[in-house]
Amino acid sequence: MTVPAIHRVTRLDLFFSDWRWPFAEQRRAEIDAYFAARRVEKPAMFNGRVLLARHPLFTGERLSTEYFETDFASFLAWRDWGFSDRDVLNGFGMGALRSNDGAFVLGEMGPHTANAGRIYFAAGTPDLNDVRGDTVDIAGSVLREVEEELGLTVHDFRSADEWCCVVTDHAIAMMRVLTSDLPGDVLRQKLKANLAAQAEPELSDIHLVRSIADFTPTMPVFVTAFLEAQFEPAAG
Repeated sequence: MTVPAIHRVTRLDLFFSDWRWPFAEQRRAEIDAYFAARRVEKPAMFNGRVLLARHPLFTGERLSTEYFETDFASFLAWRDWGFSDRDVLNGFGMGALRSNDGAFVLGEMGPHTANAGRIYFAAGTPDLNDVRGDTVDIAGSVLREVEEELGLTVHDFRSADEWCCVVTDHAIAMMRVLTSDLPGDVLRQKLKANLAAQAEPELSDIHLVRSIADFTPTMPVFVTAFLEAQFEPAAG
């Protein structure tokens, strides 16, 4: 895996197209069989429609890319089978929640999810709910995921103007810092209470990260790369 690249942008131009994914069409039977087997292990998984990206381009403070529609089963197979189509990316938004005393707040995915045990910011692969005409609204996707996973609304934080885009071999994580007026320990307790009130929470726990010493192996590389960049000024 190559070292993640970080681009800071103020504009996202994300276009929705009707392109059909050859991988999903040509390997349909294999994909369906694989997803059926995975659902035996995790019955809560749902084969909904999701959006994946291709042809990303960074120009100055702007990211432009094209999105297309596919099913979750195809996305899961593509991911689990080693990303056989190298021209496709998982382009998703993340709400990098931060307390007023500098702690970043991450969630641990529950055992019933496809990413069980992974620790990262509130996020989700975009879907058709994020399409606005011929564009994809990642900012709206982030707000929706933060509310669904953490129980927070726009009244609970301030959104940064810029996006920190972390690019890996197979993904672009578009991260926006969301700053709360609460200190880390208080914010964590509030979020844990929100999880306890949910009938079927996606998250099983809430973690605070104040320095690289708080990193764990279950944090994806795009998360740790982002956090390292955030902590650099304090270290210097």
